Parts: sequence; C-alpha cells; structure tokens
Amino acid sequence: MDIDEGLNSPTPAAGTAPARSGKVKEDRHFVTALARGLEVLSCFRSSDKMLGNQELARRCGLPKSTVSRLTYTLTKLGFLDYVEETGRYRLGSATLSLGSAMLARMDVRQVARPLMQELADFSQAMVSLGSRDRLSMIYVENCRSQSALTLSLDVGSRIPLATTAMGRAHLALCSDSERGDLMDRIRELDEMAWPRIRQGIETAIEQYRELGVCCSFGDWQRDVNAIAIAFRPEGSRQLMAINCGGPAFNLSREFLLEEVRPRLVALGARLERGPLR
Repeated sequence: MDIDEGLNSPTPAAGTAPARSGKVKEDRHFVTALARGLEVLSCFRSSDKMLGNQELARRCGLPKSTVSRLTYTLTKLGFLDYVEETGRYRLGSATLSLGSAMLARMDVRQVARPLMQELADFSQAMVSLGSRDRLSMIYVENCRSQSALTLSLDVGSRIPLATTAMGRAHLALCSDSERGDLMDRIRELDEMAWPRIRQGIETAIEQYRELGVCCSFGDWQRDVNAIAIAFRPEGSRQLMAINCGGPAFNLSREFLLEEVRPRLVALGARLERGPLR
C-alpha cells in the first residue's frame, strides 16, 4: 500500500504545492527563486525513483521552462542527479547529507524508538514518529511488529495533514493562528471536498479534547485505521506526533481506543519529559 500526498488522491501534491500566501508575495526578504528550487526537491516522494521535468512542473505548478532551469542548477550543485538513459532526475547526495544532519540532531528519536517498538509489538501494528512539512506529515522514525501486516511506509514517507490521525493530532495541538493558516491552505486545495474535510478535522479536535488522541478510521484510506497524539519534546518548541495504525481488518476501532489509546497517551507524556535521568 502506497501513500498519496494530497487529501485523498495522488494529485495535487499537498506537501509540495507552492505557497500562495499573500504574506509571502509582500515579503521583500523572500527569495522566490530559492523557494522554487526547494519546491522542486520537495516534489520527490518516498516511492519516486526518478522524475522528469514535465512531472516536476505538474507537481510544482510551475512552467516547464522554469523547472528545466531549476533542475539544471540543482544538478550542478549535487542536489539532483541526471540519468541520461531516461532523461529524468533522481535526488543527489547533497540532499542525503541535509536529511542525515537533520535526523542526527533529533534526540527524541533515540528516546522514542524502544518505546515505540514496545507499542508496535503490543498492538501488532506500525508506530511512527513524524513532524509537519507544509500540508504533509513526514515520518522521521518508524517501528513495526514482526508478526503483523503493516503499511508500506518508512522514514521519509509523507502522509496528508488533513485526513490522517497524525496530521489531525498536529492540528489539534498547534496554535490557533497556525491552525487557521493551515485550514485556509487545505481548503484551497479542494473547495468541493472542503466541507467534509473540515468536519473530519473538527471532529478529530473534539476527540483530542475528550480522549487525548485523534482518530482516522477509513478517512485517509478506506482500509486503514489509526490513532495519534501530538507532543513537544522537552526543551523543544517543535511539535511532533506519534501514530499507531494499520490495516482495518487487523486493527479494529475498539482495540485502538480501548487498548492502544492509554499506552499511546502515556508514551507521549513520557517523551515530553525527556530522557531518564
């Protein structure tokens, strides 16, 4: 089972759509060319081996001629590799160094991993740690049960912010101003689907207040159930989230809420306290 980066379909790429905020346009310190280059890099998903200029242009919403200049520059800098046999690009080693540096400074991963693995083994599901990138959540750590069927997601995978338990947990715990901005951007992606999506987010926020978790039972993908919590690691202002999920036939709503929920809430509280002293 693969993921999409939109709300419920492969396009548009919610996590990679160019910013359309009026604030960005009015900011004289904002470097548009740099932003566009980063958008091109962000178009690559965990399931993508190579992408051509035409597909990159579609995902970025930029003219193909502009994307061609950007990919040429990124190739010269080592952020992309050009594969002559296919006429397409793959991520270069320079991007790997950036990702490795970011993951290395996330101390919470080392603390969380054994606790996440314990929960994965108990639930016979998948437990993942993630943080927000625009309108997606990106997995930065992942633990699976050895005895269960789980989703084909791993570190670096993106999942939608609006319809997943992990994304909704972030929306439930972030500031009102951040939530308002994100809701506006989610609405811009699909005006027709917005009433249903908004209802799902509002329901999830109420769930968080009542149960301490956000839920997604078939909302993201029909056959996937998950619950999630959000937390801020000790000494950090960054909001992170942990979910526990898997195929619905193997992970019922009742089991998640009655058996997994208290353990997941306790795990979040433990990570907020930081390393044991």
